[in-house]
Amino acid sequence: TNTTLLLGPSKQADSLTREPLPVSTYTSNKQNSPEYLQINPRGEVPCLVVDGKTLTDSSALLVWLAGKWGDDGTEGSAPSSYWSSDLYEQAQIVNWLSFANSWVQYGVFTNRAILSYGGPYNGLGTSANWPQSSIDVFLQEGEMRAKKSLRILEQHLAAEKWLANGRPTVADLSVFVYIALAPMGDISLEPYPAVKAWIERIKGLKGFFGIEGLDDPMVHRR
Repeated sequence: TNTTLLLGPSKQADSLTREPLPVSTYTSNKQNSPEYLQINPRGEVPCLVVDGKTLTDSSALLVWLAGKWGDDGTEGSAPSSYWSSDLYEQAQIVNWLSFANSWVQYGVFTNRAILSYGGPYNGLGTSANWPQSSIDVFLQEGEMRAKKSLRILEQHLAAEKWLANGRPTVADLSVFVYIALAPMGDISLEPYPAVKAWIERIKGLKGFFGIEGLDDPMVHRR
C-alpha cells in the first residue's frame, strides 16, 4: 500500500499500523499552494492519500484508520475498538463526529484560530481580510457556541466516561483535539470538571502523544 499523510505544522503522524506512514508536513501557508490544492481543493490539513485515493477530512481519516486496522495493528483484526462493525455503534460515533465538525469546530476552534493563529479560517482566511468589528462578532459567536458545546459535553460526561459505546472511540479523539485546546482561544475549561476529567482519561490512553498548546495555551501569543 502506498500511503502518505499530509499534515499541518503542529500535527504528528501516529499510524494504527506497525509500520510508520511517510509524512509530508506543510508549514506556513503551503496548504494553499497550487500543488497542494491539486490534492485537496479545500486547502486544509490533514489529508490522507492511499493508493491514489484521497481523504480530505480529519473525521474521515480517523474512521478509515480505525476501520482498516485492529487494536494490534493488523488488518486481520480490524476494525479497531475505536470504530465498530455494529451499525448502531457506528451511528453513535458519527453522531459525535458531526458534533465535533459543527458546534465544536465553529465554537472553540474559531476562537483558537483567531487568537492563536491569526484568522477565523474555515474558508474565511486570516484576520487581515476582515475589519475588527467582524472579528469581534466572530469571537462573540464562537464563545457562545463554545460554551453551549461545553455544557452539552459536561452533561454527557458527568454520566459517561466516554462519548460513545462505553469505550474510547474516534469520536473522543475528534472532539478532544478541539476541546482540550479551547484555552488557546480564551475559553476556560474550569467550569467543566467532567470535561477536564475526560481530557485526562484521553491523555492516559496508550500511545497518546502531546500536541502543541495542550500544556501552554499561550504558545503562539507571546
